[in-house]
Amino acid sequence: MINIILCGGSGTRLWPLSRTMLPKQFVRLFDGRSLFQDTVTRNENSCDSSFIISNTDQFFLAVDQLSELNVADSRFLLEPVGRNTAPAIALACFALNEDDMVLVTPSDHLVKNQQAYDQAISVAEQLAEQGALVTFGIKPDYPETGYGYIQSAGVDRANETTALGEQVLSFKEKPSVELAQSYIEQGNYYWNSGMFCFKAGVFLAELEQYAPEMYQACKRAIAAIDSAETDSDGARKEIRIQLEAMQAIPADSIDYAVMEKSSKVKVVPCDMGWSDLGSFDALFDEVKRSNTASQADAGNALVAMEEGDNQPIYIDSHNNLLVSGERQVALIDVDDLLVVDTVDALLIAKKGSSQKVKQVVEKIKLRSPELAKVHNKVHRPWGTYEVLLASEFYKIKRIVVKPGSKLSLQKHRYRNEHWVVVSGIATVTVDEDVFLLNPNESTYIKMGQVHRLENKGDSDLAMIEVQMGEYTGEDDIIRIDDVYGREVSEPKMKS
Repeated sequence: MINIILCGGSGTRLWPLSRTMLPKQFVRLFDGRSLFQDTVTRNENSCDSSFIISNTDQFFLAVDQLSELNVADSRFLLEPVGRNTAPAIALACFALNEDDMVLVTPSDHLVKNQQAYDQAISVAEQLAEQGALVTFGIKPDYPETGYGYIQSAGVDRANETTALGEQVLSFKEKPSVELAQSYIEQGNYYWNSGMFCFKAGVFLAELEQYAPEMYQACKRAIAAIDSAETDSDGARKEIRIQLEAMQAIPADSIDYAVMEKSSKVKVVPCDMGWSDLGSFDALFDEVKRSNTASQADAGNALVAMEEGDNQPIYIDSHNNLLVSGERQVALIDVDDLLVVDTVDALLIAKKGSSQKVKQVVEKIKLRSPELAKVHNKVHRPWGTYEVLLASEFYKIKRIVVKPGSKLSLQKHRYRNEHWVVVSGIATVTVDEDVFLLNPNESTYIKMGQVHRLENKGDSDLAMIEVQMGEYTGEDDIIRIDDVYGREVSEPKMKS
């Protein structure tokens, strides 16, 4: 079985902890591990390999985090723009054999009961072998209004075949509290987990029947892909969908495009300690269960984003969620708050109101778009950069380049740059010159000069960059050559 892992999403519901360029599946929330990493390792019990669907900007995040795991073989399908879950799954299925069994999972969900999870997948696989499209229904224990629901027809327990799963009657949108309560009382409604199991060919046949335009557009997009690196079996390791082909695909979810229309859909009810961690309220519930006894006494839950001894101070404060980094944080005489403290943004909300974070993000996008997109510390394929100080005509960054990595060959229209090496040895290209910089050595790059920074050493290269000019935005980068497959703005001149 192949695990198709969906890595899309912009992370708006957990802002400012999660941003577009570092959505929640890649944030290290629990014991230094991300939800993406947990998803990969959790599914190794049932799957032989993973097929990761990601956008091009987050591809390197997945690669970096995979490198920390001892996992089975992985493939990637990279989308230049998102078109929702149905096209993402269809593109992956077109790249597989029609008899391949697939398990489709989001990358940002939490599952705490591995045994129950594995059992549910085993049941789903048996149903999928019989030609069913299988979804996983979470048994609800309270009237949640933030989830969609699956209505089933129940099951004839005397029939061993049908006893494996229940026929799906309908999918319900997020309900009111009263309607959600009635679903629970009826007993044949489940939370929609967004997980699926089926044969690739069965799903594509249903997609062709119920969404023929999407089916044909996805088929054309796969036919138009460039050649890519292959493994020993000839399977492509990395599939990059062309922008024009991706834009031509109708956008829709798998539920709307196929699952709500097909007669082949069955649901496997399960109770596996599942959460989509779709809000800070949900994060509070999960973190509180794992907090130390002293924190739990006051009902406070802590997510520490940086290691260290800088523990928060609570004085007569109870049942708060605190997400904090390096700064000392103290709470006095406050109860039932959500406090999320990052370097460049602070969110304070009442518990129960975290669904309104999306409204905050919409305002942030209008006022300061970068705050919704990136953290102060930004991850790149070659390493990281952190903005230390920024003003109208200058910006100061700390840049760390991983061993064996290099930035794109580039130039700028509006700024000059000063580089000072802090540690490591930098290989610097400026126009036709290539030279080394040791710690405490520097260089100056004039506006318009073609340049590149490279780390050929076996340890991190750290340096300080001072940008000066009339504009220092990140979009003032004209790429001429890039080893990570990112789009270049100008072709490299032939020598």
